[in-house]
Amino acid sequence: MEMIVSTRPFDDQKPGTSGLRKRVPVFQQPNYLENFVQSIFGSLSGYEGKMLVVGGDGRYHNAEAIQTIIRMAAANGFGRILVGQGGLLSTPAASCVIRKHQAYGGIILSASHNPGGPDGDFGIKYNIGNGGPAPEKITEAIYAHTRTIEQYRTLDTPPVKLDEVGTVEVGGAVCEIIDPVSDYLELMRSLFDFEAIRAAIAGGLRIRMDSMHAVTGPYAHKILEQELGAPAGTVMNGVPSPDFGGHHPDPNMVYAADLFDLMMGPDAPDLGAASDGDGDRNLIIGRGIFVTPSDSLAVLAANAHLAPAYKGGLKGIARSMPTSAAADRVAERLGIPCYETPTGWKFFGNLLDADLATICGEESAGTGSNHVREKDGLWAILLWLNILAVRKQTVQEIVHEHWRIHGRNYYARHDYEEVETKGANALMDGLREQLPRLAGRQFGALTVGGADDFSYIDPVDGSVSTRQGIRILFENRSRIVFRLSGTGTAGATLRVYLECFEADPAGQDRPVAEALAQLIEIAEQVAGIRANTGRDKPTVIT
Repeated sequence: MEMIVSTRPFDDQKPGTSGLRKRVPVFQQPNYLENFVQSIFGSLSGYEGKMLVVGGDGRYHNAEAIQTIIRMAAANGFGRILVGQGGLLSTPAASCVIRKHQAYGGIILSASHNPGGPDGDFGIKYNIGNGGPAPEKITEAIYAHTRTIEQYRTLDTPPVKLDEVGTVEVGGAVCEIIDPVSDYLELMRSLFDFEAIRAAIAGGLRIRMDSMHAVTGPYAHKILEQELGAPAGTVMNGVPSPDFGGHHPDPNMVYAADLFDLMMGPDAPDLGAASDGDGDRNLIIGRGIFVTPSDSLAVLAANAHLAPAYKGGLKGIARSMPTSAAADRVAERLGIPCYETPTGWKFFGNLLDADLATICGEESAGTGSNHVREKDGLWAILLWLNILAVRKQTVQEIVHEHWRIHGRNYYARHDYEEVETKGANALMDGLREQLPRLAGRQFGALTVGGADDFSYIDPVDGSVSTRQGIRILFENRSRIVFRLSGTGTAGATLRVYLECFEADPAGQDRPVAEALAQLIEIAEQVAGIRANTGRDKPTVIT
């Protein structure tokens, strides 16, 4: 039976760079989730009778939210609803399913790399028919609806059994529970040389994959262990958990410390990898070497032709502005464009759809290609395996050779998490006030060549995005970037990005902290990080 329920707006439902993210108790408020879902539908048109894809990363409140969305989607006129078994779909797999089945769009439930559990984080975002995150014109329309909503549509029906593959009628719609891995596995088979990877593993190539108690566990077990023949135990923490085993599912050297320690130890396998809560980020560590996400993007772009899907070359590379310029050096050598975009995967969608770029990446451990319209952790890991299988070198050898050819971009990101919002905003305002006076300023041996608040004009649709991060650019190709992240749920996260370039192979083996020491001092001097945040050191350094 259809129900029309009266409601009132909440004043905190403005989507960020990756949808709406709040603590679980916020989403558990009566009508909170329903208001946002109805606002998604209210911002769309022409979906009656069409297909909607629904899934999430399995975090706390995932299953309950999916039941709500199924009922509301049916009540609002969708004709078919595809849901991952158990309510699971990694974010890249959801994009794959939307594209393969030509769905109208999809709703993904995730807070990505943020912690889960009853007091943890939850999130919801809408993806459009190309499989990518909704562009700003849609998220702004959704937000506008949340501010005026008076009612939502739903059904009074029993819960759907999410753990059983099959179909069931929900109101006038058909709800189909699908295997969350099969469509994604089929796509990966079409991209990579599974035969070569299988042979390399049979010949002794060893992998360790940390799924961090998150959604890629079933994907990694199926693809790495069953499909490619890696031994049982290759995948660690491979069973998804609503609270990610009590851990933080962010693939970096702090939260994946056990993997890092293994890879730096005497019995390290050839490749260590990890993915995050919803499977769209990745961590790559070779025996004795951590590969920064920026370097990983550059190495993957330079070697992508070794995988069947990319043997014809790349149309272009795209990177988010805070990502290091290592990919720019590759693009220059290949004679292809490199696009610098704001942070947020949605900005890559137009470039991919227009066939201007083939591979994209962000310094926040997100890498992907035109195979879907999301970043894809397992895709990056499989491309690394394809490269290792063909080149028959170690990760360290490949990275060091890459630096000798292209130069090394020393790079680090300093995160100050959950700082007081007022202080974070004051820091950014203070930097903006200094911008007109920074060009030409001397800091020791470094001279500022320019400084700005990054803005972006989309080369496809001409849309403009402003205030995307403060850049201080030095004449020697060093730079410092300051940005407030839009992916947290409490306070503000200040990210400070530091980068310097070294062309001489003789200077490419310094410790990163040593290479960036002067830039770290300049960042404090210009921004007053301690005074504005009250922090003596970053929460996380990656």
